[in-house]
Amino acid sequence: MTTTRTAEPGEPPTFTSYVQARGTVLLRAARSLTANPSDAEDLLQTALTKTYLAWERIQDHRAVDGYVRRALINTRTSLWRKRRVDEFAVEELPEPDPLPQPDPAEQQAIRDAMWRAVVKLPARQRAMVVLRYYEDLSEASTAEVLGVSVGTVKSAVSRALAKLREDEELADVARRAIPMAAAA
Repeated sequence: MTTTRTAEPGEPPTFTSYVQARGTVLLRAARSLTANPSDAEDLLQTALTKTYLAWERIQDHRAVDGYVRRALINTRTSLWRKRRVDEFAVEELPEPDPLPQPDPAEQQAIRDAMWRAVVKLPARQRAMVVLRYYEDLSEASTAEVLGVSVGTVKSAVSRALAKLREDEELADVARRAIPMAAAA
């Protein structure tokens, strides 16, 4: 066993000097008893509290490491016995109900109708819509790429979105897809 050498020869070490000298070794021992480092620190703190309360009764201070390790094990065992069991054995695993998935054919129909509607836009508006929403550029980046002002991008995109909202084919596909999505 390792003893602390901070006290005078023949004099038992103080509790504080013992913890300062052996703390890291004891924490390593506590970590070997638990999976979680925070739990190991709590376990060591509890064991050291028990040791502190018994410090005056310990006759052989060369054996304090063993005392603390025994306190660590006993405390861990006590906590293990008191643990609350949140898991129960069952014959079948409960599976969550699958979330309704949208129909891939309907999603493709909406994408196709959207692209056909975008292609109908004037070239300048189409370029701005593609850069803003398909390429996900900011208004400033779109303006920079096209060499126009941010205000021009805002107004052109606003007009383009209004035209897309008015597109009959796109509106028809969206009306058919929405009731199916709500039913699922």
